[in-house]
Amino acid sequence: MLPNTLFVGQQLYYLPVCESTNSEAQQLLIKNKATEGCTVLTSEQTKGRGQRGNTWEAEPGKNITLSVILSPVFLPVRQQFYLNMAVSLAVLDLLHEYGATAARVKWPNDLYFKDKKLGGILIENSINSHTLQHSIIGIGLNINQLNFDVDTATSLSAITGTTIHLEEVTSRLLELLEKRYLELRNARHAKLKYEYLQALYRYQEVHQFIVDGKRTEGCIVGVDEDGRLGVQLDGELRFFGFKEITYII
Repeated sequence: MLPNTLFVGQQLYYLPVCESTNSEAQQLLIKNKATEGCTVLTSEQTKGRGQRGNTWEAEPGKNITLSVILSPVFLPVRQQFYLNMAVSLAVLDLLHEYGATAARVKWPNDLYFKDKKLGGILIENSINSHTLQHSIIGIGLNINQLNFDVDTATSLSAITGTTIHLEEVTSRLLELLEKRYLELRNARHAKLKYEYLQALYRYQEVHQFIVDGKRTEGCIVGVDEDGRLGVQLDGELRFFGFKEITYII
């Protein structure tokens, strides 16, 4: 499997089983064995990590589980959420290409189809002075899995009714990831933010959330420069970090 890219996925490590592709990628960085775009791919991840310390479970051999090492030294720390936007849009581009046209990005960087989770992204950054030094982009995406332990998950195959060629879809993901990353490198910030907001799950819709331990009604209106979610609540615009607001689905 070699994607049609300049650098993303050109250095590829395949591990039949590993605890976490992000952890394996981190070790490659520590040992100075990774060039930019280095990709760690596995068929079975036994201790996958998600946002907020959650675990990511996937049926072996049926889904995309990988990590990509990038070096966004051009990106100031204050603007690091633009990397989340670029990566989220790349995964969304893939889902749309493969028929899940109703897929959306659930802030900060989960992928949803209607009200069911299709995948998740975990980005771990290291900082050099005022800019990013390395970023490990972990992506878990449900492709051919049909049975889940929870009824709030789905897969591309379940949505489209077809079995997806796993190597082909993985290769295409890496191509789309590089395309969006190059937009970021070329400082297409306004374009990325606009498209991220248009693709945002429940954007400009009134829904219920849990805020300060209470159920309340609000409307998502945007994302600020720090990546915080802007929600209009009772006539007041408030911004929330990753653990400060919960969707009611």
